[in-house]
Parts: sequence; structure tokens; C-alpha cells
Amino acid sequence: MSVHVRAPLRIDFAGGWTDVPTFCALHGGAVLNGAISLSVRAEFFLGGNRIRLNAEDLGERISLESSGLIKYDGKLDLHKAALNMLPVTGGIEILTRSDAPGGSGLGASGALDVALVAGLARCRQDEYAPEELAEFGYQLEALELKLLGGRQDQYAAALGGFHEFGFAGQGVEIRRLGVGAEAAADLARHTLLIYTGHSHFSSQTHARVWDGFSAGEPEVIDALHTMRDLVAPAAKALESGDWERLAGFVAENWRQQQRLDATISTERTRAIEAAGMSAGAWGLKATGAGAGGCLVMLLPADERADAANAVTRAGGRVLDMEYSSAGVEVWEEEDVAPSV
Repeated sequence: MSVHVRAPLRIDFAGGWTDVPTFCALHGGAVLNGAISLSVRAEFFLGGNRIRLNAEDLGERISLESSGLIKYDGKLDLHKAALNMLPVTGGIEILTRSDAPGGSGLGASGALDVALVAGLARCRQDEYAPEELAEFGYQLEALELKLLGGRQDQYAAALGGFHEFGFAGQGVEIRRLGVGAEAAADLARHTLLIYTGHSHFSSQTHARVWDGFSAGEPEVIDALHTMRDLVAPAAKALESGDWERLAGFVAENWRQQQRLDATISTERTRAIEAAGMSAGAWGLKATGAGAGGCLVMLLPADERADAANAVTRAGGRVLDMEYSSAGVEVWEEEDVAPSV
């Protein structure tokens, strides 16, 4: 039997950055996001006497004789960390891939965290609730690898759907929004997800922002508080189906996001933004940390085709997506491990 996992990526509409403990442990954070049909997938094959790790979308693979030889060296460290947290007996092969371009800002590393821990838990015949898988995924990065980041990506991947999350210290307050399938499909018709063509460099951007926060820079502190406070009214607009009003909060979040660091908006981002707004878009923002990656644009449905053409001419690439109510999914198949 092989174990298969799918974990959705997400679009964050407001509040990103404020889920990072550096901020939320002191001031409380909030994020509004929605899971999408793009996902991270993982396959697990037990057997043999080696550990084989293969990230197909990255073109990276590793083969080790035993778990005792695992070391963190920047190559498939998430895969290695997951095996250290949830070890299995004997050999194993893990294959992973993402539907999104690298550095998309759609929470792919968080979704990979959840896919890895969910798959290994099934291999070990352990049972965890989605919220527990989300927390394990976060701990994989924050505790095992000592990486700076927040929790929104792991919780979106584990739970799916639309959520308003509250973050305070180590606690997470979860409110699933009442958005039905028909409303989610309508929102998708009013959404363009655009890849800028450039991978984002979130670690560098994060370092500059949090250095500014620690130094007490008023611009950074005020922007973070404002983005957090946009979440509650944006969630109300989303639940009521008022997409134009939601777009206003998204656009304001983008203005505040750019106050954090000068590199968050790039030349390519500005060109795509200008093209989309000229084509009738209501508002947009960078997903994730910004500084490359993807933009989410909200606009009238009847302007969608023209806007897609405009942003493509400006250097963007429109990604096909829908919103997804499903969180992480795990299943088994009677299968044969691929040859390596």
C-alpha cells in the first residue's frame, strides 16, 4: 500500500505578517484567508532499506542509508525534518510536488509541512485531527528547523475553506466563515491569481521587517496593527458576498504591506498592478510576503477576460484556480513504489 496526500494552498486577503509570533505574542494577530484548488501533493512508499526523498517540482532528490545520516543542509530540509519528527521503521520513499510556481507566496511550504506530517502519521497508523496536523506542521518549521514564520499557511492547508484566524502567543482562534459553494464559485469568477514571474525571497524580506519592528520603527508597527485590524471587516464583506467591498480591504492591506519594506512591491508588480487597475480591477495585493510571487486581484466578473489579457501583456501569468472547501486529504492505494 502507498499513502497519498493532498494539501491545498491559500490566498491571504488581509492580516498576513501578523500571525508571526514576533508580533502576535505581544499584540495579537489576525489573518483572513481562503484555501484554493492548487495544492501540494505527496506520496509515501514504505519498504526497502534506504530513505529516498524526491521533490519532483524542484528537481531535487536525496538517497540516504539511514535516518541517522540526516542533516539539515538546505536541501529538502522540510522532508528531513518531518522524518525526524515522525520517524518510520525501515526504508521509505517520499515524492512531493506543488501545483504552484516556486516562491509563489501561496503558502506552499506550509502546505508541504502538513502533507508531510499527515502522510507520515498515516504510515505510522497515528490519528490526528486537522488542527493537530496544522500545529505539527508549524512546529516542523519553527521548532525543528528554527525558521521564522507564522501559522496561517499550515492551518489553511489542514482545514481548507475560508477562515478568520486569531493568533495570540501559542494559541490559535479559528472561525470558519459561512461561505457556501455557490458564493465561493462566484468569488472565483471575480478573482484573478497572477504569478509575477519572479520567485519571492521571503526570508530576506522577513528579516528586514522584523529588524524594523524590533527597532521600534513607527511605520512598521503602525502598518502591522492596521493590517491586523482590517481582518474583521474584510471577513464580514466576504461572508456577505460583497466582493467590491472586500476588494477595498484587500487594496488597503496592500498599501499597508508596502509600508513594511521598500522591496515588497517590485517593478514587475507595479507594472501588473497598473495594467489590472486600468482594465477595471477593484483592488489587489501580493500574496504572502510579497517581493515577487503572486498577486490576487478582485474585479468585476465581466472585466475578467480583459484584465487577464492586460496583466499577461505586463509580464504576469494567470493561474487557473477555484476556491476549495477541502483541507488536507489522505488516502491509501494498492500500488508499486516507483523505481529510482
